[in-house]
Amino acid sequence: MKLTINSNVWNYREGTLYCEDVSLDLIARKVGTPVYVYSYRHLVDRLREVQAAWRGRRHLVCFSLKSNSCRAVARALIDQGAGIDVVSGGELYRALRAGASPATIVFAGVGKTEPEIADALRAGILFFTVESIPELYLINQVAGGMGKIAPVALRVTPDVDPKTHKYITTGKAENKFGLDPEASMSFYRRCRELLWISPVGIHMHIGSQILRTGPYREGVEKLIGLVRKLKREGISLKYLDIGGGMGISYRDEEPPSARDYADALAPLLKGLRITLILEPGRFLTGNAGVMLVRVIRVKKKAKRNFIIVDGAMNDLIRPALYQAYHQIVPVRCREAKKLRADVVGPICETGDLLGSSRPLPEPEAGDFLAVMSAGAYGYVMSSNYNSRPRSAEVMVRGEKYRVVRRRETYQDLVRGERLPDFILSGQ
Repeated sequence: MKLTINSNVWNYREGTLYCEDVSLDLIARKVGTPVYVYSYRHLVDRLREVQAAWRGRRHLVCFSLKSNSCRAVARALIDQGAGIDVVSGGELYRALRAGASPATIVFAGVGKTEPEIADALRAGILFFTVESIPELYLINQVAGGMGKIAPVALRVTPDVDPKTHKYITTGKAENKFGLDPEASMSFYRRCRELLWISPVGIHMHIGSQILRTGPYREGVEKLIGLVRKLKREGISLKYLDIGGGMGISYRDEEPPSARDYADALAPLLKGLRITLILEPGRFLTGNAGVMLVRVIRVKKKAKRNFIIVDGAMNDLIRPALYQAYHQIVPVRCREAKKLRADVVGPICETGDLLGSSRPLPEPEAGDFLAVMSAGAYGYVMSSNYNSRPRSAEVMVRGEKYRVVRRRETYQDLVRGERLPDFILSGQ
């Protein structure tokens, strides 16, 4: 079976799919399914690729935790020099628990609350990415109450179309994020009027799964123009945050490399004394992970065939939510006639689909399949829909593997629930 993703950590050996030097058949049998499996080597190699592309310029790679919040994944990257990009108080808590230095954490998101802002100020993060004027005033208010200066960077919406799925396009004027470039000068002037605010940077994030360098170049050109205007007004910024969104190969895409992005943007940055912040997520984690599932049965109908597996849309929602493609392959290859079938889960929704009309060697009940490229926006977007316990997570390094998140139990499903007294009393 030929794998479509470009990663040397996933390979077949004598007909069995491996992650690094560990058989996925072994993991599926020992840990059970569904289960997410992550390659340590892929994570580290991809981070080093980004870091090497920007060697020679001051930069900080802040891993986008929303792509994969597993603490083992975050720690593997932190140990190699990564900072963390968070978008909630929960992600801030996770980042700190994973060992991130607060001085390498940036905090984005349109809906920061007062407690979240206070927690971030208490921790001493690098800066807040501010998305609106009311948010700026709230940060100033909270910072004043704590007697702390809040470092901020404005998120500018450069009105760039990254040509990606509409749900993951974030840099156009009609999106909910950031402020238009025309409003940015007014924002920074207001910063100077606020006692507890320090404007230290400027930020953009134009979308996710971007497969061309052009949109980045267009957005960065606009940001640099603003940086220079601000400097003429006496506001010198320390950080230029260009966000994340660099795409990966799921099927037959040919995304730019980290070096391609750097080569496209570096000429724009000449003469600019500013630290570059990058926020890759999917680029680091997407092809670092797979989801293993077990075949429950094969169901053949007059107009459609179905391979029913124990993984479902609650485990991996991308195909249902975005109509996203993930290659699906057998963990163990054997001689069998090809069957074209939908790979579906047990959830009571027609949209519970992992792959549509896939030609696969006809499996038998108990066989394992691997859903590739599942390291980003996989477990992190999972749910307990249909009261299904969430899966386990495993990390592989060389010949070793470890369970880094245990499988949920039925008891976990009802933990925290209480019956009210007016039901218990029968009145």
